[in-house]
Amino acid sequence: MRVTRVYVERRLAPGARLWVGGATANHLARVLRLAPGAALTVFDGHGGEYEARIAELRKGQVQLALGERHGIERESPLEIVLAQGISRSERMDLVVQKATELGVARIAPVITERSVVRLDARQAEKRLRHWQAIAIAACEQCGRNRLPQIAAPQPLAALLGEPAGSIRRLVLSPAATLRVRDVRPADSPLQLLIGPEGGLSDAEHAAALAAGFRALQLGPRILRTETAALAALAALQQAHGDL
Repeated sequence: MRVTRVYVERRLAPGARLWVGGATANHLARVLRLAPGAALTVFDGHGGEYEARIAELRKGQVQLALGERHGIERESPLEIVLAQGISRSERMDLVVQKATELGVARIAPVITERSVVRLDARQAEKRLRHWQAIAIAACEQCGRNRLPQIAAPQPLAALLGEPAGSIRRLVLSPAATLRVRDVRPADSPLQLLIGPEGGLSDAEHAAALAAGFRALQLGPRILRTETAALAALAALQQAHGDL
């Protein structure tokens, strides 16, 4: 029987007892209707997971008793940074969720010329917290014990201006000749840039190439931004990762 997985935003240790509240407590007590003694798996996002059980229930709170730690890792050997042009809420949410399931190490939301969504500082912070919550839920579901890093939204120019170092940079383009099978596997991280609805502008694409990105294509068809992200991640993981 599948054991419920719970993320806790604090460093954990075997034998500890801790109270959790908010949405986590509500999900365990009201949605799943778990009783004291129920078994759980708990992780803190820094690697490994803990056996646990529900020790006590109070109004709006659940006490967890932690047991043995298991150094289980489910991270891909292919370290991928997804630089995703910010799209409309439900599309961006889908990308964050599925990219987490597909094992990306980091998500860098970027604001481009054709981004429909425009965020001020307050909205950007709110959206970042929302994306982080989606990634947490995806880790709970898929078994990852490390949370992908999600960067604050930034202009594409800022991303392109970052030193590449040893990272390999790819940008999706239907006109490219490079295919996933032609990307050589390596120990260095890989950064994948995908435009929002409408794609990157010609000037942005040229700027990406000037910044060291190589154009990559997935086939002859034009894909929606959320489809392109998930198809590219799955293809790269299948060719060079752990799928």
